[in-house]
Amino acid sequence: MWGDLAQHAQRTVPDEAVEAVADALDYLCLAQLYLRANPLLESPLVRAHIKPKPGGHWGVCPPVNRMLAVLGPLQRAVPATADLQVLHGAGHAGPSALAHAYLTGRLGAAHPWLERTANGLRALVTGFPHPATGSEITPLIPGHLHTGGQLGPALAVAQGTALDAPHRLTVALIGDGECETGTTAAAWLGARALHATGSHGTVLPVVLLNGQRMGGPSLLAGLTRRELTAYFTGLGHRPVYSDGTRIGQLRAALTEALQSSKPLGVPGPGSVLVLTLPKGHGAPATVAGRPVACTAAVHKTPLANPAGSRAEFTALAAWLSAYRPQQLLTADGRPRPHLLPALPESPPAPAGHEPPRGCIAASSAVATRTGTASFAQAVPPVLRARAAEGSFRLFSPDELTSNRLDLRDPNGTVPPWVVEVLNEELCHAWAQGYTETGRRALTVGYEAFAPLATSLIEQQLKHRAARRHAGLPPLPSIVYLLTSLGWHNTYTHQNPGLVSSLLATGDPTVHLLTPADPARTAAALTFALRKIDRCTVITASKHPLSHHPQDTLDEEIRHGIAPWPHLSHPAGGEPDLVLVSAGDLPARQLTSVARRLRTTRPELRLRYLHIHDLTVLAEPGTRPLALTDEAFTRHFGTRAPILAATTGYPADIHTLLGRRHPGHRLTALGYRDPGQPVTSERLLHHCRLDTASLWEQATALAPHPSRTRAS
Repeated sequence: MWGDLAQHAQRTVPDEAVEAVADALDYLCLAQLYLRANPLLESPLVRAHIKPKPGGHWGVCPPVNRMLAVLGPLQRAVPATADLQVLHGAGHAGPSALAHAYLTGRLGAAHPWLERTANGLRALVTGFPHPATGSEITPLIPGHLHTGGQLGPALAVAQGTALDAPHRLTVALIGDGECETGTTAAAWLGARALHATGSHGTVLPVVLLNGQRMGGPSLLAGLTRRELTAYFTGLGHRPVYSDGTRIGQLRAALTEALQSSKPLGVPGPGSVLVLTLPKGHGAPATVAGRPVACTAAVHKTPLANPAGSRAEFTALAAWLSAYRPQQLLTADGRPRPHLLPALPESPPAPAGHEPPRGCIAASSAVATRTGTASFAQAVPPVLRARAAEGSFRLFSPDELTSNRLDLRDPNGTVPPWVVEVLNEELCHAWAQGYTETGRRALTVGYEAFAPLATSLIEQQLKHRAARRHAGLPPLPSIVYLLTSLGWHNTYTHQNPGLVSSLLATGDPTVHLLTPADPARTAAALTFALRKIDRCTVITASKHPLSHHPQDTLDEEIRHGIAPWPHLSHPAGGEPDLVLVSAGDLPARQLTSVARRLRTTRPELRLRYLHIHDLTVLAEPGTRPLALTDEAFTRHFGTRAPILAATTGYPADIHTLLGRRHPGHRLTALGYRDPGQPVTSERLLHHCRLDTASLWEQATALAPHPSRTRAS
């Protein structure tokens, strides 16, 4: 299909139109970097027209511009039943994305002051970098998919967009510097994990082999053509080459690559288009005897000070005028008619997801059905039920069996919606591509290794924050299930740091669930997979632990916290001691102490709280579930000592409490690095979470019987 469409587009749209679009994109990129007036060179260039401090990135723009130009006719030819996405690995191509969105009219639709008028063109060029859109690619620039600021995941995210989407072609623009990252290197091979797992779309990787990374020659640039062909062939791809200098040849190479491309999962080599246009193509060879082209100088602004240097001013004036901008754009800022056949039309606005209803009722029903089942019995039915609804994928770094999530059917076959590969970054990137195109996904992994994807998660959070700022419809949530906790694992497998890192972002969409038992874990997972536009991390042990009454479950899910009446003093008022658990292991440990206190100290006004979502502890107004001051006082009192235990670092609790930290009243316990391998029992003792240590601390904090108020 895609090869035939490309062939049709090449036959019906003249090369001259595509070349004009490429020139217009190059010119607009250069103008954004350098001009503060005279955007179409309607008068002779003078120094006053030039920005005193040019900023931005030029180097990656020419190859990106050529790809956007040759894809334009193909995008116009795509039928309504199909979808073509361009995914940028190079965030530095912000000027290209802005220029392209301007020419297509999408930019003006999203930001009216940047519409295709004389004023809009002036604002585009002279206002760069734009505070409203940024200088790099973000969702604030319509028409362009991007992976966030993390370098490396473009190919894997593109693969995620194509999973279960046979109607989609995703063209991933990958810099040759990006090919040096571990995530990209793994994605070439990792695609094999997607074989025979459904009917998928097509990914066309386009490697922008421009010869340089940010500060020097790229590793790929050091390979001969023969070595390069052997490299890509070994990765399972058939390379098609183009130097990009002749638009007709580049279009033919694109058509050839698409004709031999294959959907994900289809056996045999796929295609990779290798564009060898030099980085910063078009820059002057030398200026005042200084080499410019094909040097690191082209990465940002090749001419650093044209307003203050005669030689640079002369070079810039010649460079800009060589594009003949008045033959590309009209005086009122619109592309001239001969460009239009090569420009894509604006697609319909993306549909949003309706806020789900009945999430709490559905989650509570799951917990009721689960009863006292173990983790291994409670969680798989939730996943199978969600998969049965369709548009769902589970990604795991080869740890499902170890995490006691046996999803095989009676014949021992792993279901097609499960993907395992031993790489946390790939799992996240696939899930990101899947959810960014409107489907739901879950990533399951060891608690200790999940921090490997921290930067990717944080960049996706920034990406989604920009989407919300742009008014784009919400997407399915980012959901992680972390198990194989360090409390029952070897020393090297103890790292609850992902929760701490996500807390540090301050992102209000982050929810950190710490269910008390398997039934609550099943409920939490049901809830998280139904909600939209959140980032939810569920931390739960796979090992057998205590079960607790479910009468407060709805309150825990709705508000993130609930008193447990069966362990609390029946009277109201100010408590004498507050015990707080966050997580299943802390709940097991603290409830045993609470039961003993209720037996031995019946006069003690004990209050037991379980925290289902750590973010309730945050300062009011900072997070959706953050307790108001009144609610915080109602739960924690004003004078009583507080003994709190969490599965993660105690510092997480202190961080969340912020300015309303109860000071000397709070004793927070959690994981503390033992510094050497120890048994699980020794680790609990080291962290003061064994029952003997907890009893000692609780009785020391509780008022002496002679001073305890009468019941």
